[in-house]
Amino acid sequence: MARRLPAIPVGEEMEEIVEVYIRHKVMPEDPLGDAMHLALASFHKCDYLLTWNCRHLANANKFDHIRRVNMLMGLDVPALVTPLELMGGEESS
Repeated sequence: MARRLPAIPVGEEMEEIVEVYIRHKVMPEDPLGDAMHLALASFHKCDYLLTWNCRHLANANKFDHIRRVNMLMGLDVPALVTPLELMGGEESS
């Protein structure tokens, strides 16, 4: 099913956004990982970024930091949720 979804292009803008995330310590220095996922979702104005990563993305403690940095860049902030949250279930901590 996912193979039929169009791929989102990765351009220079994404690389610049990733660098800002890393510089502002929003995400760790892994440009192909969490920072790139967040950059793509933010730049392309996605409503949701679905992830199992509760350390760097779906983390309520990081959301304000992500929101502030995205605001500085004029980017939207997608809802950062786990599949369970999206389906209406509860997370187990």
